[in-house]
Amino acid sequence: MIIVMKKISTLLLVLAGSLAMALFGQQTAKDDIKDAGKEVKKAGKATAKAAKKTGSATKKATKKAVNKTADKVEEGAQKVKNKTN
Repeated sequence: MIIVMKKISTLLLVLAGSLAMALFGQQTAKDDIKDAGKEVKKAGKATAKAAKKTGSATKKATKKAVNKTADKVEEGAQKVKNKTN
C-alpha cells in the first residue's frame, strides 16, 4: 500500500510539474517582440562596430595613398627642377 501511495504521489508531482511548465513556461507574443527588439539592438551594435572599423581602415588607407602621391609629385617636381637648372 505504501509503495502504491509513493508511486501515485510521484506521478502527481510529475503531472503538477508538467502542468506548471505548460502554463507558466510559455513565451507570449509580447516576449517574442521584446526578444526580437533585443536581437535588432545587438545587430545594430555589431553593424556600428564594423562600420567604425571600416571607416578607420578607409581613413588610414586614404591618408597613406595621399602621402604616397604627394611624395611622388614632390619627387617629379624635384626632377623637373633639376633638369631646368
